[in-house]
Amino acid sequence: MTSNDDLAALLARVALRDRAAFEQVYRATCAHLLGIAFRVLKQRERAEEVLQESFMNVWHGAGGYRPAVASPMTWLINIVRNRAIDALRSGKTERGSTIALDEEALQVAADERQQPPHLLDDSLTRLKIDGCMAGLGAQQRQALALAYYSGMVHTEVADALNAPLGTAKAWVRRGLDKLKGCLEAAGVQSA
Repeated sequence: MTSNDDLAALLARVALRDRAAFEQVYRATCAHLLGIAFRVLKQRERAEEVLQESFMNVWHGAGGYRPAVASPMTWLINIVRNRAIDALRSGKTERGSTIALDEEALQVAADERQQPPHLLDDSLTRLKIDGCMAGLGAQQRQALALAYYSGMVHTEVADALNAPLGTAKAWVRRGLDKLKGCLEAAGVQSA
């Protein structure tokens, strides 16, 4: 094992981007630091990832090491331990959100109406209906909207449009006929 003085000197060289010094720091400390990461995470693969991430922090942050504040090994241990704790916390968060997303995905997958082809068909049908509605006269469009969207009967439609009852009935009937013909031509099946 390399002494604290040797590690401090190596870290000073790492701060100057000395790759050989970085390799020496790694070789001298990696086994001990991997053990620390493993004790926190209890998974070797994840501990190895944390060790690699920690050494990237060492490479980029060696200039921030202050020998008067902590020994080199204490500084390295803190980096690894903090990174491992962060990984442990984020892993719990990931698992929690993954489970929720998986359940949500299963619910969407089970609902055929939410499948992309069905949603596309619905959207295209709405566009065709909107196009056919736009082809109606203003009075026919208003009469149909009041009758079917608002649920009004013919007499209520006539009162709302301030028109005679016969005229309101004609607007609804002719509007429906024209709409039906347009929708059939557009390939929209009536329910």
